[in-house]
Order: sequence, then C-alpha cells, then structure tokens
Amino acid sequence: MALRKLKHTEVPTWIKLKQLPIEYWMEEGLSVVASGIDKLLYPDAITKAYTRLDFARVCVMLNISSKLPKHIVILTPDEGREVPCKVDVEYEWVPQKCATCMCLGHSTASCPSMKPTTKQQ
Repeated sequence: MALRKLKHTEVPTWIKLKQLPIEYWMEEGLSVVASGIDKLLYPDAITKAYTRLDFARVCVMLNISSKLPKHIVILTPDEGREVPCKVDVEYEWVPQKCATCMCLGHSTASCPSMKPTTKQQ
C-alpha cells in the first residue's frame, strides 16, 4: 500500500464583511456577497441575530488557488437605479500555502519537496 499526501483545494475560514448595506444581511444577501469570494457556509450567531451591525461575520469556503479580494463591489438599489457599493473583506485566517507544491501548512522556503543540493568535491 502506497501512502500519498492529500492536497486540499478548499478550506473553510471566517471573514468579516465591513460596510455591508442592511439589505444584504439576510442569508440570501450574505450568500450573494460571499459569492465574490467563494461559497457561503453560514453566518455567525451574532450576524444572524442582527445584534452587531458594524460588520457581518460569515464562514466561507476558500479555494486556495484563487486570489483573495480585499473588496467586493455589489449593486444596491437607490431611487429606482442600482448604485455600486464597495464592501471591505477582512480574513480572520488565511492558510499558509506553498507556491511550489501547492500544499497547505508550509511556505515555499520550507517545502519538503525542495531537497537541498549537495556539493560534490
């Protein structure tokens, strides 16, 4: 039996959505906004209860090969037309990813697949 290391392509993480218009605080609206990153898993209890309105905190599935946006632009209704609104995104945790082997948990500098070369004399 040969063992091999699993390569994860997605990981769950919590994000904060700042300056989110109140119309987007329901789960459907949060899903629309979170789709700018990846897939919404669920909001935290405080966000769901609308008791903290300075940011919405949601758990999303991150694709580790994707770029992580710092902002998401959504359209909000304003007097019969849609106006762009920038929502700031703060990641509570971003996994360390190796650019060489694309595995999680170590940096490129400490990649086990980068074996040191030995000098021959």
